[in-house]
Amino acid sequence: MRAALVQLSVSDDPQTNLGLVRDAVRQAVAGGAGFVLTPEVTNCVSSSREHQQRVLSFEEDDPMLAMLREEAARAGIWLLAGSLVLKTHDTDGRFANRSLLIDPAGAVVARYDKIHMFDVQVSETEIYRESAGIRPGDRAVVAQTPFATLGMSVCYDIRFPHLYRALAQAGAQVLTVPAAFSTVTGAAHWEVLLRARAIETGCYVLAPAQTGNHPNAQGKPRATWGHSMAVAPWGEVLVDGGTAPGIFFVDLDMAEVARARTRVPALSHDRPYTGPEGGGGAQ
Repeated sequence: MRAALVQLSVSDDPQTNLGLVRDAVRQAVAGGAGFVLTPEVTNCVSSSREHQQRVLSFEEDDPMLAMLREEAARAGIWLLAGSLVLKTHDTDGRFANRSLLIDPAGAVVARYDKIHMFDVQVSETEIYRESAGIRPGDRAVVAQTPFATLGMSVCYDIRFPHLYRALAQAGAQVLTVPAAFSTVTGAAHWEVLLRARAIETGCYVLAPAQTGNHPNAQGKPRATWGHSMAVAPWGEVLVDGGTAPGIFFVDLDMAEVARARTRVPALSHDRPYTGPEGGGGAQ
């Protein structure tokens, strides 16, 4: 299977982003991709909750999702909407940060709501409180396709290795990590985290990313790291997309997953343990 990582620099205007994303998907299909992956927050990058309330939609009404479903059906491809920010019916008004897998008939066959919230202070001036506007998910998701079993995640999840171990032990062969990574943490940690998750699980890791300075009419400006990445099950970096928007291709071979896991079968080597005191318990 040829996969395509779509690297984008979207704005806070979902309507404007529609054409940009449609063109990118079509370029990926023209390049021979049967599986196309877009980044986190494909429909809208915004720090303004008021603006999001005005321009975002519920899943069933979201124009970006409708367009992606149409494109998947038109081309007969699998498509991962890396994540869309979507309205929910939660009483506190928070959104979902949702990754959606679309099949070649245009149907949504798997949904994953980002579990881990990016509530951090990277520096004195760079502070994020994702949980103020996004409600966290509580369910890990493995999705079946004819070419591989996918383990779904989003961005900050990458710092929680137990999630990926659980996905791999549940059958995942490919881990999807759509992201909009901070430029500071991206420079320091992005590649090593992705490679570590691949090595620990013997999975391919596919991480399409947002990049550059994002045009915003409302709220403070946002910059993201880019460097969409594909990592092999043995830990080699197969694709590094750099910092410009673009389409980046990788050919997936599930025999490489089996080969890596045969060489180091760590997924079957868990041992029960006790402690440490005040910490985790037996597995």
